Amino acid sequence: MPSSRAIPESITDPVTGFHYPEAWVSACPDPEDLSLVRAGLAVLTSTGTILKRGFTTGTTAAACCKAAILSTTREVSGVTVTIPCGLTVTVPVSGSGGRATCRKYAGDYPSDATAGMLFVAEFGPKTIGIELMPGEGVGRFVRDTPRYRAGQPAISRPAQECIFTAMEEALAETSLSGARVVLTLPEGVSIGAGTLNPRVGIVGGISLLGTTGLVEPWDDHLTASVLERVRVAERVVLTTGRTGLRSARLLFPDHEVILAGAKIREGLSVAPREVILCGLPGLILKFFCPDILEGTGFATVEELSFHPDFEERMEKAFRIAREQYPSLRVVVIDRKGIIIGDSG
Repeated sequence: MPSSRAIPESITDPVTGFHYPEAWVSACPDPEDLSLVRAGLAVLTSTGTILKRGFTTGTTAAACCKAAILSTTREVSGVTVTIPCGLTVTVPVSGSGGRATCRKYAGDYPSDATAGMLFVAEFGPKTIGIELMPGEGVGRFVRDTPRYRAGQPAISRPAQECIFTAMEEALAETSLSGARVVLTLPEGVSIGAGTLNPRVGIVGGISLLGTTGLVEPWDDHLTASVLERVRVAERVVLTTGRTGLRSARLLFPDHEVILAGAKIREGLSVAPREVILCGLPGLILKFFCPDILEGTGFATVEELSFHPDFEERMEKAFRIAREQYPSLRVVVIDRKGIIIGDSG
């Protein structure tokens, strides 16, 4: 009888849009692992192993606030949250009597400074609508920045939208007309002091962030898989983050767009002869010109980008890039995806 073998299924990462090669899928022996990959909760590597994604501080806060409202009518052990990338995830959380607690899950990202951090949300009555009151442990800006004013809580727009959506869903389920939720992070002050927050003008705690709502894992296996994608791509764009990933796909639709994160040097070392590096200015310009902020008085490249000196300093970084990588084109964008610099 003729032999036959199963044809590996096609799996696309719902977070990044990457189509996993059939060889990678075939190398994974565990159907449950593949189900996590299909759901976007894990990343498949070239060896067939998986690395689990975690939940961002924004996703964790949203789950905790939602549970606090829901727990006014029932005991809560977990809630669903629609995260910024469009997926709906289930987050373990404990809630009772209008108070909820949640521990941040970091997935396979052991160096996450906020892994296991405790979030506490407490419900208070409000006549109509929802109100989030960031309490102890949520960092605040000490000076004006291009996107925030001094005194504002360090909550990114995607994270805030995720939190408010979760709270609105809880109101609908409980039939309450309004809710005021106080969110505190008992360990936030001490943990925030050990992050980059103080350097960018955020004190008193951590930031609530999350462009996708998920924490990307990273280890040697994943690095190898990313580099293999770069190595075999015919036309490749390397990018450093989610904003760059989305924008680069629109700007360069005929290229393979690969998220390299902070692994710029490694990605460029294996890239085809011609390669584009596209993303926000911070990581990219500091990679080529580490002293780009020296003498400016600014704490971040984003702040510098609104100053007249930015053009000159960006051109210096471009000159260095051309010298080090003659076949590299560097495209710098703002958070709206608009090109603000192109090395040509």
